[in-house]
Amino acid sequence: MIDIARNAAQGFDPGGMVPGPKVLLLNEFSASDGDIVAYRFKHYKLGPVVGKRSWGGVVGIRGSLPLLDGGSLNRPEFSRYDLAGKEWIMEGYGVEPDIYVDNDPAKEFAGEDEQLNKAIELVKEEMKKNPVKLVPPPPYPDKSK
Repeated sequence: MIDIARNAAQGFDPGGMVPGPKVLLLNEFSASDGDIVAYRFKHYKLGPVVGKRSWGGVVGIRGSLPLLDGGSLNRPEFSRYDLAGKEWIMEGYGVEPDIYVDNDPAKEFAGEDEQLNKAIELVKEEMKKNPVKLVPPPPYPDKSK
């Protein structure tokens, strides 16, 4: 929503909201919550996912069994399946990007991130096509009645 205070400019509410186009970067090192965030980003169609398929390690661990030598043992406890109840998701496969971009190691070493550059290109294109606009407020209510 949009809020406005007396003698002030209007703004989006909540204030931390980022209106406008979004792109999610993903690569083979994205795992666990990285997989989950990417999956939900795609599921809710928040924008394109750019990069490489994620790692696919989302089976969660909980608790620890202590060992005599002071070490510990974690065991897999839970996983995820789709809302239709048809398939297990992400584990062992990951999340596919919408736009595949593999960073060239030599370019990356030189400071060029091709995935990031593609994401910026997409956001700029979308901002030109659909700029974010704050609409003016409606007529103020007549409280004299």
